[in-house]
Amino acid sequence: MGILERRQRQKEEVRHSILTAAWQQVLAEGWSSLSIRKIADAIEYSVPVIYSHFDSKDAILMEFTREGFSRLLAAINAETDSLLSPAEQLERIGEAYWQFAFNNQAYYQLMFGLGIPTCEQAIQVTEMRQFGEVVMGLIGQVMAQDGAAIDCTNVHLKFQTYWSLLHGLVSIRMIDRHPGDEAMGLLVLQDAVGSFVKALTR
Repeated sequence: MGILERRQRQKEEVRHSILTAAWQQVLAEGWSSLSIRKIADAIEYSVPVIYSHFDSKDAILMEFTREGFSRLLAAINAETDSLLSPAEQLERIGEAYWQFAFNNQAYYQLMFGLGIPTCEQAIQVTEMRQFGEVVMGLIGQVMAQDGAAIDCTNVHLKFQTYWSLLHGLVSIRMIDRHPGDEAMGLLVLQDAVGSFVKALTR
């Protein structure tokens, strides 16, 4: 292995150590506790070394945001099936979104800490944009089933409504969780998404 290759590998190893230490800190103390100083202490490097890999704490948070949306996208893509109707896929995606949120709460809380991301934020994160493209594509297909012309503005509006519906129900359940109440929460989600999908063709 040449010098350049060795340096690149060492750089990648340090970067991985930074992200690992940051994630462990988040799991132990929450996102608000994350700090460059704590990360540096955990991996026994100086603060300038951390900054040589990430410009700021926000850059580290963005890395986790991308990872979170990558995981969400994988969960969503697993529910897209050409053998199912677009309406059925939207309903399945709603359930997959719900399961993702509660199986990956640390990621979800970072991804949606300030509510639904803006269009500007979505453009910056490829995985977030791809999530939107998958869902909007299905919404457009449902709306066009009766031969209606597709209005991109309206499709985007319906996507925002769908996403807000999912996020709102997840947020309520995360804040007000009661033991044994998980099944009811999922039933509420299924009912709400089912009603939304039916309304798309009216």
